[in-house]
Amino acid sequence: MEDKVTPFASERGDAPDAAGAAAVPFAQSDEYQKVLVAAHEHLLNAIEDERIDIDAWAPDTVARYVRTQTAQFVQQWRIPVNEAEMEVVAAALVKELTGFGPLDDLLHDPAIEDILINGYKDIHVSQGGRLVRAPQRFSDDSHLLRILRRILAPLGRRLDESNPMVDARLPNGGRLNAIISPLAVDGPMVSIRKFRKDPFTPDELQRMGTFDTAMQALLHAMVLGRCNILVSGGTSSGKTSLLNALASYVPAEERVITVEDTAELSLNHPHVVRLESRLGGADGHGAVSIRDLVRNSLRMRPDRIVVGEVRGAEVLEMLQAMNTGHDGSMATIHANSPRDCLYRIEMLAGFAGFQGSEDSLRRQIASAIDFIVQISRLGSGRRVLVSITEITGVSDNLISTQEMFRHEVMIDADGKERDRWIGLGFQPHSHKLEPFRRLLREALDGGY
Repeated sequence: MEDKVTPFASERGDAPDAAGAAAVPFAQSDEYQKVLVAAHEHLLNAIEDERIDIDAWAPDTVARYVRTQTAQFVQQWRIPVNEAEMEVVAAALVKELTGFGPLDDLLHDPAIEDILINGYKDIHVSQGGRLVRAPQRFSDDSHLLRILRRILAPLGRRLDESNPMVDARLPNGGRLNAIISPLAVDGPMVSIRKFRKDPFTPDELQRMGTFDTAMQALLHAMVLGRCNILVSGGTSSGKTSLLNALASYVPAEERVITVEDTAELSLNHPHVVRLESRLGGADGHGAVSIRDLVRNSLRMRPDRIVVGEVRGAEVLEMLQAMNTGHDGSMATIHANSPRDCLYRIEMLAGFAGFQGSEDSLRRQIASAIDFIVQISRLGSGRRVLVSITEITGVSDNLISTQEMFRHEVMIDADGKERDRWIGLGFQPHSHKLEPFRRLLREALDGGY
């Protein structure tokens, strides 16, 4: 044991080096990792020797036992740590036993949106749309894999050489994606997307600067008017949050069915039926695709169908649903602009085996979709609506559109970015919005 723990005089991270470099906190030092690994082994041996069922103990009892064992370990092996450092080790051991180790604090921090692990030493988190490096780390790849398997165990998912990739929904509504050796060259790579327990409301998004009051009024009218809406944007641009917010405008007496690959939506609505696709076994047996679920949802008496993300053959079922009386449906799609969104739908429909002509496909798309709402994450990390575009029909074998609102970034006298949304003055063509002229007036009068 003594040859594993290096005296702190030479490797202590919280003392300046000869060149006067900045001190490294004890909890971020290599020495801390060595002490933590040895103390963890000592603790597990004590639990095994005493035949203790830790799972049956209350959290306070576990914490007291860990502190006692940590103190015995430090005294027995003469580890040169002070009282505060011993408490840091004990607190980490409690998280190892009852939580998710170094990830525990990150998973419980409401300000963190994403946790990105690039090997055991490198953890980044996304806060407010910006990536920053986190001080936490794992001891080695085995430590990271142990925590990952603990997260996945209640979900019935495996992560090993025969199943080196996993995509799973966490009990708190988040999503975990992990890929390990031999597919990941530099150690386990993990992406954890967290979701708010209470989704953003339209008013909250407006206060955060995602859109202005005029655009909010138009969005409100679009949902109440049962327009079919596609929310388009890039990765982590805020599509799911916007879709959650739009769904809050759906009248309470309507039945909403959501279809997702991995359940992420958390609609603030009293009557929601949530459907999630299922992967098959090794031979693909038992798989249920989003396309199957969209087709089945048509038999479930839906007032509105919400597809979490359109990225495959389900695009045909979605278009058919929108064209056969299921107005007010919504979906998200990955695209960089409204025009790219339309091209992507055509491409997906082709891959799905659409048998008609190019012209008939475009007419079906133009008839099904009323509006494309484009959202984007700016370089500063802010997420804003950059465009609301109406689909007006087909002209010269092309889908015709008119942009209702456009976002511009202005630089003020202090050099700071200022958002500006410009209403382009067009009246919407959709007859569905006729009963909501007051809301439209607010939007159009406020837009310019």
